[in-house]
Amino acid sequence: MKHFFLITIAVCTISYSQGQVQAQYQGPLTNTKGSDYKFTVVKSIDASAVQNQNQTSTCWAFSSLSFFESELMRMGKGKEFNLSEMFVARKAYPLKADNYIRMHGRLNFGEGGGFPDVLNVIRNYGMVPEEIYTGKKNPNDIHNHSLLEATLKGVVSAAADDKNAKIDFQAVHHVVESTCDAFLGKVPEKFMYRGKEYTPKSYAEASGINPDDYVFITSYTHHPFYSKFVLEVPDNWNFEQMYNLPLNEFQEVMQYAVTNGYSFAWASDISEKSFRFKDGLAIITETPFSEKTDNEKEVAMKTPQPQLKITQENRQLAFDNYETQDDHGMHIVGLVKDQNATPYYVVKNSWGKTRNECDGYFYASESYVLYKTTNIMLHKKGLPPVIAKKLGIIQ
Repeated sequence: MKHFFLITIAVCTISYSQGQVQAQYQGPLTNTKGSDYKFTVVKSIDASAVQNQNQTSTCWAFSSLSFFESELMRMGKGKEFNLSEMFVARKAYPLKADNYIRMHGRLNFGEGGGFPDVLNVIRNYGMVPEEIYTGKKNPNDIHNHSLLEATLKGVVSAAADDKNAKIDFQAVHHVVESTCDAFLGKVPEKFMYRGKEYTPKSYAEASGINPDDYVFITSYTHHPFYSKFVLEVPDNWNFEQMYNLPLNEFQEVMQYAVTNGYSFAWASDISEKSFRFKDGLAIITETPFSEKTDNEKEVAMKTPQPQLKITQENRQLAFDNYETQDDHGMHIVGLVKDQNATPYYVVKNSWGKTRNECDGYFYASESYVLYKTTNIMLHKKGLPPVIAKKLGIIQ
C-alpha cells in the first residue's frame, strides 16, 4: 500500500469535536456543495483525529493505528489516542531488510506494507504514543522517507547481490538499524507517559490490545473458501495468510462489523477514475467511467448513480488482470445510505484534513468496497458468529 498524495476541493458536513468524530452525524449529509447526494447515518464509530502521512508510503501504518485507536475507544480505554506510526515504520524497516537479504533480493523492499506488519510490530516490539516518538528530527518537518528508502535500498540491494560469495549478515543488519536511527531517531527503551514509566512493550500490554484477537479477511476464487492463504500482493513481504470467504459472506462480515460497533482497517485499490477524494466519493457506476463523457463524470459526482453489481467473477477478474492492486490502506468507521437506499461506507483517510473539505474523510459505495478491497483487518468478535465458526475462529 503506497499512495500518499491528492489535490482536493470538496465539502462535507460531518460534525467533529476536539479532533474526534462524534457518535452522531448532523444528517442528512452531502458529499459536496451543490450535490444532490443526501446521506443518512446507519452507524458511526468513534475515531481519533485524521493524520497526515505526507510524502511517505506508510498508509498501512496510519490506517492500522487509526483502527487500533478506535479499538481502544471501543474497549472503553478513553477518547484521546494518538499512537506513533513512525515507531511502527521504524521497527518494520529492519524486518523487511532482513527478509529481502535472506530472499536474495527476490522480494519487494520499500516503504509500503500491510496491516500484518503492524500486528507483527505490536506483538514483538510494542507501541508508543506519538508524542514519545515522532520519527522526525525536526518537529516542524513533514514525513518524507524518500532519502531513507533510497539509502536502505542501496544497502540491501548490494548485500543481496548473488555475486557475493559471503556476506556479514549481522553487519548489514547493524547498518540498516543505524541508518533508520540517523533518519528517524532512536526509539527510547523507556519513557514516561502521563505519570507512569513504560517500555514500548509494557505500554502495548497496558493498552489491552491483544494481537491474537485480530484477523485478516479476503475473498478470491483462486484459493479454497473457508481456508487461509498467502495473499499474493507485493507488499505482503512477510507472507501473511488471510481467511478466504465467498463474496456474499465477505459482504456480511463488513456490514455486521460496522453495525455492531466494530470498525475495520481497509486495504483497497484507489486507481479507479471514479475514486474522487476531492469530491468525497468512491463509486463504481453501472456504466464504466471510461465510457462516460467529462460532463457525465461530473454529474456522477453530484447525483446518485446506479452502482455496478459486484460478483465473485468480476471481482476476481479485476484482481487477476491487475486492475485491482493493493494500493492504499484506510480505516472504515461508519455506514450511511443515500436517498435511494444505496449503502456507503464512511472512510477515514491519512492525507490530512485540508485536501478535501470533508476533513479527510470520504464515502465509498458498497459496490466500490466489494469490488476493490484486497483485504480487511478486524477484531474477531466483529465477525458474525456463524461465519467465525465456519473459519474455525474462537470468539
